Amino acid sequence: MAREDRNVFGFTVALITEFAHHYGVHPRQAYAYLKRFKGMDHLREHYAVLHTQSFPDVVEALAHVCQNNGGQLR
Repeated sequence: MAREDRNVFGFTVALITEFAHHYGVHPRQAYAYLKRFKGMDHLREHYAVLHTQSFPDVVEALAHVCQNNGGQLR
């Protein structure tokens, strides 16, 4: 696995864990929620910008994306 791929993978895992912790859900549930409501798509598309921001800011941004796509976590 290339170094850049490892960085993306590590960031994604850490972010899902942070998202889960913030909303009090299991990481598997957080991943399923982010996938269902387009948060993972947003993360893949905008990784170059998102990985330069703080985790709380990225969690908030992903929450807004998911809410705009029908997600109900608040």
